[in-house]
Amino acid sequence: MKNNIVLIGMPSAGKSTLGVILAKSLGKQFVDTDLLIQKHTGETLQETINRDGIKAFLEIEETVVASAECDNSVVATGGSVVFSEKAMDKLKENGTVVYLDVPLSDIKRRLNNITTRGIAMNPNETIETVYEQRLPLYRKYADITVPAADTDFEQTVEKIIKSLF
Repeated sequence: MKNNIVLIGMPSAGKSTLGVILAKSLGKQFVDTDLLIQKHTGETLQETINRDGIKAFLEIEETVVASAECDNSVVATGGSVVFSEKAMDKLKENGTVVYLDVPLSDIKRRLNNITTRGIAMNPNETIETVYEQRLPLYRKYADITVPAADTDFEQTVEKIIKSLF
């Protein structure tokens, strides 16, 4: 069995929060690729996007994620990681990819800080556009899809564990 669990999904789907709880529940390490990117660049995701643009940010994300060495870990990814086949191939090598499926209406309700959060989206895009672009990629890369709306974090972690084992 692959020993990493990789969480993918939209911003505000709960990847980081669920990832910590899931890692504790399973006795695994926790890795947040957004934090790896921030460590690599020395600045927030939003600062990188503002200074270098989306294309450069996605290249940095691909480089950082594709070079990350994770073992026996729960890996919370940035929502845009699915744009990189190279990064996703690396994550899938030793990881089971779990798509946290949250409806757009819930994402919109949860996402308060869209302009400062470090979301890889162009200024003319809406969260609806981002959702429509990414949804087919989340489905493509997912080994398991877990509905992650209308339940608390503990219940969602339980669903993930049941799906995995």
